[in-house]
Amino acid sequence: MPPRLYAKRTRNLYDPSAPEGFRVSRSKIDLFHECPRCFYLDVRLGIPRPSFPAFTLNNAVDELLKREFDAHRAKGEPHPLMQKYKIDAVPLSDERLDAWRDALRHGVQYHHPSGLIFRGGVDDIWVNPQGELIVVDYKATSKKEEVTIDGYWQQGYKRQVEIYQWLLRGIGEKVSDIAYFVYVNGNSDAKAFDAKLEFDVTILAHKGSVEWIEPLVAKLGRCLQSEETPAAADACEYCRYREIAGKELQGRVKSKSPKQVGLGI
Repeated sequence: MPPRLYAKRTRNLYDPSAPEGFRVSRSKIDLFHECPRCFYLDVRLGIPRPSFPAFTLNNAVDELLKREFDAHRAKGEPHPLMQKYKIDAVPLSDERLDAWRDALRHGVQYHHPSGLIFRGGVDDIWVNPQGELIVVDYKATSKKEEVTIDGYWQQGYKRQVEIYQWLLRGIGEKVSDIAYFVYVNGNSDAKAFDAKLEFDVTILAHKGSVEWIEPLVAKLGRCLQSEETPAAADACEYCRYREIAGKELQGRVKSKSPKQVGLGI
């Protein structure tokens, strides 16, 4: 199937005259954190960043991990990995879990005092003996070096689980400060492929901090209400590309005579 041509979106846009109940996903919160201008172009004007194909191998790993942990959930027992890493918890058994996992249609939905509804779909939830919910996220990669969550890109992973913690607390749940990443690392050292890929599985703990989220969503709300396009983030490659390409194309148009001008922008 050929890719869809880029087009301006006309649905699911924020209307300042009817703000109540507008849904903002976890990924849109992170987009605003990355670049307020890209967020505004997307949510107010219907001009999102170009999309990319999904990492279907990662999706397959996520699905298999969910099935594996679900088998232990049904028995009310910890997964062997949880025992290996001395995590005193079991996979949560709760009728709401399927909805919380459904990032496209539901997720954890927090009706914020601002009137906005913030939501996000978790990979998994565990529960400890104190009754605290533990946010769990599955990650897949393939690298030679040891897997950590200390790199530049992994800071986004930390924000992700912290937003989930904030959402769950927002709906009144008791939530542990500690979140876990179940990190699978594809082993490329095998002698042959043989139609299988082996993984090393690691569990990494992260102590979440959610203090940054409320100030951010307050700014996000003001941005949605504003008629002024916000400034681009200094490190936003998308805005830099638009600026540089736009100036270059406009310069080429101006340098031509009216008879030579073609619409290249």
